[in-house]
Amino acid sequence: MSRPSANQPTICESPVKGSAELKTFYVTTAIDYVNARPHLGTAYEKIGADCLARYKRLAGFDTYFLMGTDEHSTNVEKEARRLGKTPEDYSAEMAVEFEKVWEKLHISYDQFIRTDLPIHKTSVTQLFQIIHDNGYIYQGTYKGFYCASCEEFVQDKDLTEGGLCPRHQEKAEWLEEKNYFFALSKFSDALKEYIEQNPEFIQPEIRRNEILQVIAHGLEDVSVSRVGKTWGVPLPIAEGHVVYVWFDALINYISALGYGDKEDDKFKRYWPADCHVIGKDITRFHCLIWPAMLMAADVPVPKSVFAHGFVYSKGTKMSKTLGNILDPIEMSEFFGGADSLRYLLLREIAFDRDGDFTIEQAVTRYNAELANELGNLFSRTLSMVRRYRKGDVPGWNSAAEQDFERLAGGVVDDYCSHMDRLEFDEALAAFWKTVQAANRYVEEKKPWELAKAEDPEPLDVTLRVLLEVLRMSSVLCIPFMPVKSAEMRIQLGLPSDISALEISEAARPGDPGWREVGTPSPLFPKIELPESEQ
Repeated sequence: MSRPSANQPTICESPVKGSAELKTFYVTTAIDYVNARPHLGTAYEKIGADCLARYKRLAGFDTYFLMGTDEHSTNVEKEARRLGKTPEDYSAEMAVEFEKVWEKLHISYDQFIRTDLPIHKTSVTQLFQIIHDNGYIYQGTYKGFYCASCEEFVQDKDLTEGGLCPRHQEKAEWLEEKNYFFALSKFSDALKEYIEQNPEFIQPEIRRNEILQVIAHGLEDVSVSRVGKTWGVPLPIAEGHVVYVWFDALINYISALGYGDKEDDKFKRYWPADCHVIGKDITRFHCLIWPAMLMAADVPVPKSVFAHGFVYSKGTKMSKTLGNILDPIEMSEFFGGADSLRYLLLREIAFDRDGDFTIEQAVTRYNAELANELGNLFSRTLSMVRRYRKGDVPGWNSAAEQDFERLAGGVVDDYCSHMDRLEFDEALAAFWKTVQAANRYVEEKKPWELAKAEDPEPLDVTLRVLLEVLRMSSVLCIPFMPVKSAEMRIQLGLPSDISALEISEAARPGDPGWREVGTPSPLFPKIELPESEQ
């Protein structure tokens, strides 16, 4: 279903590459607990953020992309002890495993932050101390319910029937302990004003409205320490306490940039963040607690938080607790590589809402779009150029320009407009219209018939127009399918270093330096549905 893009704020409109001053773009994902390997739902967030980061680089931004692991969790400590390991050793081992998964999925992060690193602990200690010194930390007694899986305090009104956590459907436990609190309630007016004056801060709009409702119902102060724990960052103002895991974890976004280190210019260069990409279930932490923490420490607030939807498996959100997870590496191998999986996830599920991912539906889309429409267009076009023109790229003229405009006019602008709003499915849909139009163009022009004519120009025009659609495809596919994009360019006889490309190339046909094409090979071989899914 199409979304009203005109009403959706953009996430930092793109500059022109080669301008005097290169704009920066800092994008982050939520950091992940390391008590279990990432599943397809986790990968969806990282793939989406990577798509955004790659697009911003293509659009001319000095882009910095951060990911990482959240390690000071009671659940992480429990899993480590169960395996007979220290939390430190276990977290280090699992961080390596996470990075291996992201590498296989072609995630192009610039830094991988771990919350057990000294650089992070230093920033947590410093920010906490400043917030305390500014008068927003006090000691008190917490009485209430706590979900061990969320590692989150849950208000009575949010529990489902039977006292269950609404997120994990586990019974919340009653806790009563003396610890330290952050005076979140003092920031109600400032948060409301910031959200209302900056409509791009919380996206999509439904999440913004939810957060404004939370403020309207009244904000409560939040516990920011746990007593009697040793796994975590020691509280700088009291012995026997560690910083509460969520308060600790949120600070990763600035600790990775060297917050507090005057010798590190990354913080000055990239902060405030342009976009925190998170799941919709943790908006209160990122849209209320996190900006309030920064306000309390006199640090600028992030420009935007984008809360994506969930990936469902047969109608149920994927989670280890529910046992319905799909392994992203197994899925990428089944679809012939990570690029196909990346495409299918972002094409199938709108990034701002929930969506179901089934192997049957994904196989159908893969064969229809990647194999038949794009893959077949590549094979047919290059084969005809080699057969009828010995691989030479026909010249560019006004007739080719006219036909290309008919097939692809305005598509790059539409694509960029959707990408700037994280409407990845819509960006692909806009671009795919040209792919489909090019396939119809083949049937309309019948190049195999034109090859028999005495006049070579109609065939030359047809082949050059098709090649230009493929060249444009090799650029617009980069954020979604970076490896396949490089393969496309090799087959097209174009430079395959995608890091050197810019988005404007997609809308600039007729390069006189393009002389010949390479040897075609199947980009997306057809796949069959596994017997278990039939």
